[in-house]
Amino acid sequence: MRTKQLGYTDLQFSVIGLGSFAIGGSGWKFSWGPQDDEDSIRAIVRGVELGVNWIDTAPVYGLGHSEEVVGAALKRCSRKPRIATKCGRRWDGDGNIYSRLCRASVREEAEASLRRLGVDVIDLYQIHWPQPEEEFEEGWDAMAQLVKEGKVRYLGVSNFSVEQMKRVQAIHPIASLQPPYSMLRREIESEILPFCAEHRIGVIPYSPMQKGLLTGKFSLERMKNLSPDDHRRNDPMFAEPQLGANLELIRGLEGLAREHRMTVAELALAWVLRRPEVTSAIVGARRPEQIEETADAATKMLSPDLIQSVEKLLAERDTFLAKR
Repeated sequence: MRTKQLGYTDLQFSVIGLGSFAIGGSGWKFSWGPQDDEDSIRAIVRGVELGVNWIDTAPVYGLGHSEEVVGAALKRCSRKPRIATKCGRRWDGDGNIYSRLCRASVREEAEASLRRLGVDVIDLYQIHWPQPEEEFEEGWDAMAQLVKEGKVRYLGVSNFSVEQMKRVQAIHPIASLQPPYSMLRREIESEILPFCAEHRIGVIPYSPMQKGLLTGKFSLERMKNLSPDDHRRNDPMFAEPQLGANLELIRGLEGLAREHRMTVAELALAWVLRRPEVTSAIVGARRPEQIEETADAATKMLSPDLIQSVEKLLAERDTFLAKR
């Protein structure tokens, strides 16, 4: 497994990171449906065995449950991976999610995360969303204090714009940005990636396989069989006209992948990792075989001709949607 330096830090992250969104299980707004905790733990352990050296999680994933599962998995890992978690998303007694980044809330969240994860230090602590707008600088300052106290090593942001990064950078250095980035979501390429490169901010994209669409295993039949509480049922990319266009794109990617002896998932991940600004791509895994299928993407390098062929397919998708 290749590793890359995370921004200005001394952390070396494997170019594939393990995401724990889906292992939060059912019972919350953005659930991916029911999940077996033992499968989740075995997936994490297997990922570490394959060289994945960092895990990304958040308190809101499963309303605390994802962090608890990650904590349980850490006890079984022969090598301890780095842990990245977040703050800024809270929930009430009824499971309603809300945003909070005041100083007291950040500290409370950090202590709760340390307890659920069973660790003494969080390697990378991130603001999940820059909301509420009027509180994220106060929250960032509170996080900087946690660094001084030795409870956190480095600070990162998630879903921030360039202007928002500039505001917190003036308070404490940003180690990383976690944005959405995939073949189907490319907004960060024009301004955000160049800014991060200039300021030595590592980029660790989430959803590089677009919530499973770019695994090469998604179909209309699988869409119909999604759990009733799977939030993808409400995602426009999983509904017409985008779903049909995306499935047609995948058929084209399947041909390219076969030609170059890789899977569609490996192609999608290698495409994200082709950018020098990207440190690592976050890949979710609910079972050991899923991380086994994607970990090898770390070895795949895309030729200029292959990248051009992918770009042609993406342009055809965009043209089709523009006419609808």
